[in-house]
Amino acid sequence: MQRNQVIVRTSIIGILANLFLAGFKAAVGVISGSIAIVLDAVNNLSDALSSVITIIGTKLAGRRPDRDHPYGHGRIEYLSATIISVIVLYAGVTSLVESIKKILDPTLPDYSAATLIIVAAAVVVKLLLGRYVRSVGEKVNSAALVDSGKDAVMDSVISASTLVAAGIFLIWHISLEAWLGAIIAAFIIKSGIEMLSESLSEILGKRADSELSKGIKATVARFPGVHGAYDLVLHNYGPDLLMGSVHIEVDDTMTAGQLDALEREITQAVIAEHRVILTGIGVYSTNTTDNSAGQILRDVRRIAMSREFVLQMHGFYVDTEKKLIRFDVIVDYAAPNAADVHREIVEGVRALYPDYDVEVTLDVDISD
Repeated sequence: MQRNQVIVRTSIIGILANLFLAGFKAAVGVISGSIAIVLDAVNNLSDALSSVITIIGTKLAGRRPDRDHPYGHGRIEYLSATIISVIVLYAGVTSLVESIKKILDPTLPDYSAATLIIVAAAVVVKLLLGRYVRSVGEKVNSAALVDSGKDAVMDSVISASTLVAAGIFLIWHISLEAWLGAIIAAFIIKSGIEMLSESLSEILGKRADSELSKGIKATVARFPGVHGAYDLVLHNYGPDLLMGSVHIEVDDTMTAGQLDALEREITQAVIAEHRVILTGIGVYSTNTTDNSAGQILRDVRRIAMSREFVLQMHGFYVDTEKKLIRFDVIVDYAAPNAADVHREIVEGVRALYPDYDVEVTLDVDISD
């Protein structure tokens, strides 16, 4: 079954389950006078709406690329996740307002055995639904489904807390309904903020997954003739489309034909193993014929790596005929001023090799 079909089917299951639970909880909440159970029912309705938005977003994201959107419409899924987050946040704020009203004007609940049984059954159903939806979301890489699953698991915990409140009331005749409603609302708001932060981070463009970036670099570096893989940049055009570029370090004696063949092999391997399309592979040349290059490299590496905030040095090459030393360094984001670090490195190398021009490129710490 295709990814979009799996997401739609799972969302439909979520809609039906949440509508069923919302109906029962609303009836039980009204009959028993429990604000916590009523708010729980409202939360189920918001979950059903979230699933509807997931379906719409998945359908729109699945449209074929066109002239205006050559990379497809996959990022719509992140917009869907953002809308779901806003709905959850709105439900939390609304619930908090209603709970505060009940705190100021309290009413005593009236629990029955049937009420408690229905709520207990709802806890089990919601927990199973949440785990199922989240597992499917992780399997097909759907942020909207993962968010819905997390929210459902949280709902099961919230529903369980209403049982605890009911038990306290039946045993000690202390009503914690309104206060419990406020706590539930606070958890819903917290969950909504976290979900919104995650979806906005995807839209803004967050750092590539560490395991994925390290895996791609390892795949590239294992090819004969490749001495290292650097400057991996990944662009996310939806959960199913990652594109990027990378630099490889190779011998300065490699011909254009050999490089062409190598880059094609690397591109195919990365697609097959990581489902990432490398749209460009840059080249760093490594000295192989100049005997003095090795000592210069060791000196330059010592100077560069001794500076605070320098994470990596790569792309080193020395041209003894043109009297040129060039290399790249990656400076940590924590550095107060990367330009100062750059200047110190250039000055240090020039002091040791005054006859050489020094070109140092400041790279950004984009991926692990």
